[in-house]
Amino acid sequence: MDTLPRTQLIRGPKSLLAAHVRGADDAPAVVLSHSLLTSSAMWDVQAARLAARGWRVVALDTRGHGASPPAPPPYRIGELVDDVVAVLDALAIERAHYVGLSLGGMIGFGLGIEHPERVLSLVLCDTRADAPPAYAAPWDARIALARAEGCAALAEATLERWFGRAFVDAHADVAAAIGQLIAATPVDGFEGCARAIQGLDWLARVERIAAPTTLLVGERDGDLPQVLAGLRGRIAGAELEVIADAGHLANVDQPERFNAALLRHFARVAG
Repeated sequence: MDTLPRTQLIRGPKSLLAAHVRGADDAPAVVLSHSLLTSSAMWDVQAARLAARGWRVVALDTRGHGASPPAPPPYRIGELVDDVVAVLDALAIERAHYVGLSLGGMIGFGLGIEHPERVLSLVLCDTRADAPPAYAAPWDARIALARAEGCAALAEATLERWFGRAFVDAHADVAAAIGQLIAATPVDGFEGCARAIQGLDWLARVERIAAPTTLLVGERDGDLPQVLAGLRGRIAGAELEVIADAGHLANVDQPERFNAALLRHFARVAG
């Protein structure tokens, strides 16, 4: 089977959205949604693996990232959820499994809460459902720096925050590839999505999620292991897996461990 992606540009509510599709149109669908300051390219390993196993994989470029042009900022997180629904509608996908990391996971909470009829299952990775003041405040300085110097100015600090200095030093090729994605992000897309993150407010409604849910988080990803442990108890039947020796982009940092956890999720929800 040809598992190379076919890129489709879809008219979203406010901008064009790029969907990179692999696999047969009649196969069960999995949507992959990436972090802020990257693109669907961060999912290349997982997209190829899932397509080879018979899934229809839809790797999205979030508004203002990758091949999806930005709309004028700011954005709301609910608008980014609406973008996903628009892509599902355009591809005639009634229901899909959804895998989102960081910003992608934040969008996934909204999809499960506001559009449960479109969701077969959720894998929410290295993410959170709210933006308390201590988390929301630093985005203002990051936006100001990007406005002044471009998103490339965010790369060094972001890579160290996501992976840790030891990983960056030991895996210069991986760091360079992700750094290129950061630098290529349009400032409007970054600011728009960062403002959406600042307004994140799903926490009071996470109990409404009915889809089978797995929460994945890197062991070294700051306080997110504790945040997601708390969320596990609020989502009926949710499972939590901590990826050993992984940072924020757990699928890039520890791909084999991440992939194994992802496949365990699909084995669980298919059973």
